Amino acid sequence: MNAADLVALDDEWSTHNYHPLPVVLSEGEGAWVTDVEGRRYLDFLAGYSALNFGHRHPALVAAATEQLGRLTLTSRAFHHDQLGLFCRELAELTGTEMVLPMNSGAEAVESAIKVARKWAYRVKGVPDGKAEIVVAGSNFHGRTTTIISFSTDETARADFGPYTPGFQVVKYGDAQALEAAISPRTAAVLVEPVQGEAGVLVPPPGYLREVRRLCDEHDVLLIADEIQSGLARTGTLFAAEHEGVRADLYTLGKALGGGILPVSAVVGRRAVLGVLRPGEHGSTFGGNPLACAVGRAVIRLLATGEFQERSRTLGAHLHARLSELVGSGVAEVRGRGLWAGVEIAPGGLAARQASETLMARGVLCKETHDTTLRVAPPLVISQEDLDHGIDTIADVLAR
Repeated sequence: MNAADLVALDDEWSTHNYHPLPVVLSEGEGAWVTDVEGRRYLDFLAGYSALNFGHRHPALVAAATEQLGRLTLTSRAFHHDQLGLFCRELAELTGTEMVLPMNSGAEAVESAIKVARKWAYRVKGVPDGKAEIVVAGSNFHGRTTTIISFSTDETARADFGPYTPGFQVVKYGDAQALEAAISPRTAAVLVEPVQGEAGVLVPPPGYLREVRRLCDEHDVLLIADEIQSGLARTGTLFAAEHEGVRADLYTLGKALGGGILPVSAVVGRRAVLGVLRPGEHGSTFGGNPLACAVGRAVIRLLATGEFQERSRTLGAHLHARLSELVGSGVAEVRGRGLWAGVEIAPGGLAARQASETLMARGVLCKETHDTTLRVAPPLVISQEDLDHGIDTIADVLAR
């Protein structure tokens, strides 16, 4: 079947909950992918950070293949020989004390919400059923019913009510608004150190440090959603490290599965995650042997520091070059490391048009909202390929 046939098949049989670019991919290696008709494209999106290590990284494929030949699932009814090792190694990498393995990023966020509420009732002494979590406007933490209840994106939220109570939404980057929202009922503050879906928004300098101070002052947990921003994407293991901030809980996903399968986790302090008891939370596939084996291989890659350094150095090059485009079809460039939001200048192409034009030129990027291109190439990309992608963006947006 050709690409048009396969796109038509998707349109007929799959639910239209996405608006993908009309390219049908069949192979990938490193920073490059190939479509069903043999055309190659530079991947400038990396699965929204799920492919931080590129397509089919040899160490990750080897780990998956070896585990596929041994054991893939036990459920959590039994122990297996990968879980404890995965949890210990992830805790050591992240400087935390306990790990709660799950599958998707949204599951990690839901799990952190449940843990924070239980901690508020059992430890802080919030009256039963009254716990609140403060979140930031323009957030993206997933699309479950509870998570969209505190979204400010009407596309994600509209027509899915009634909504889950217990959340206070304040402006992202506004520490004064956050302080005003904290009450004795507040269990946690949930925040993305860099907001990806909103357009790769970096908060004002000092904001995360002030969030940490307010949480300490008011006996409130800080939950950092590092599902997109973490695991070397911004040049550090966690994006919150850019301000020297440590969270009580981190939600991880995407890159933790190496682009091979969904792997997520909540990691953090034992005094917080330790509130869970058997039967109170779980997942049949969470922490399965295959996920743990791949996750352990990801941890080994991150432990070398190579990918953090690549993101730092290539990220500095990316931002320097993109910043040169301001005034030539670009209004603003935001981001950290190998992650950028390119705001298209008024009067230029709509972001969707720009994405489609880039696709036609062999570079796969994706719009977010109407005016922003999100750039997040795999961390394995060469500087030559990075420059090729930037040159193509410059040419498309300058038209």
